[in-house]
Amino acid sequence: MHSKYASPAPALVGGEPLQNGPVTIVIAGPAVAKGRPRVTRRGFVYTPAATRKYEAHGRLAAQQAMDGRPPITVPVRAEIIINLPVPASWSAKRSDAALRGDVRPTSRPDADNYIKAALDAINAIVVTDDSLVVELAAAKRYARVPQLTITVTPLPALTAQGRAA
Repeated sequence: MHSKYASPAPALVGGEPLQNGPVTIVIAGPAVAKGRPRVTRRGFVYTPAATRKYEAHGRLAAQQAMDGRPPITVPVRAEIIINLPVPASWSAKRSDAALRGDVRPTSRPDADNYIKAALDAINAIVVTDDSLVVELAAAKRYARVPQLTITVTPLPALTAQGRAA
């Protein structure tokens, strides 16, 4: 017996239900771009401390956003919004223009380095592997509250290996 209030049947991908809806992760504080790997005099390669600390902060935010859900195993779309602080040295007029979006942050670090840090932070927590990100949209802008927001949306598609899981 069907009720008019029954939930709709789940979307299927390859005969399997599409995983839960979008996940939004908010990493509070100023965003830190992925730093270049460094090499010691002895030849050891390491990630800079600021990058490691930020990615750990991002992993914690991702775990809280997932709230015990398993990682997504299907292709996803990631939308990343990088809210940067307005430089304190700017005049009130220029700051207001930046907050309205009339002045955009074109200085370094590049948006792709923020994206790398964000995707590394959610890897194996929100998605089983960041290679599952098949669509990507990103914006760098000024805001009163600096933070990086990632919205991951599962797509109704199979992986290249022909499976939904």
